[in-house]
Amino acid sequence: MDMTSCSGVSEILGQVGDKWTIQVVIALLEQPRRFNDLRRSVAGISQQMLARTLRALERDGMIVRTVHATKPPQVDYALTDLGRSLSEPVRQLAQWAIDHRTAIRDNRERFDAR
Repeated sequence: MDMTSCSGVSEILGQVGDKWTIQVVIALLEQPRRFNDLRRSVAGISQQMLARTLRALERDGMIVRTVHATKPPQVDYALTDLGRSLSEPVRQLAQWAIDHRTAIRDNRERFDAR
């Protein structure tokens, strides 16, 4: 693998591995959602960070933004097939974190006590 490939992979992993991206993908797994519904579902995310995360996901083709011709206009966000394909690795990573959080916490405590 050449360095060009590695940097491209790092860039993508940096985006999809971002804490907010993962939470937004998880929130969209079951159904499309509106902006404020997503904001309530993703604890701690600011309006600006949610907007930035949604734009990045839309740019990468992970979500689709649909504007409905109502007054006021309603906007839904939904995972694309590409975005949905990210859900399994995200679930596996989340399960790994759950399975190993105690060991990691204990290791951090031992390290910090030195």
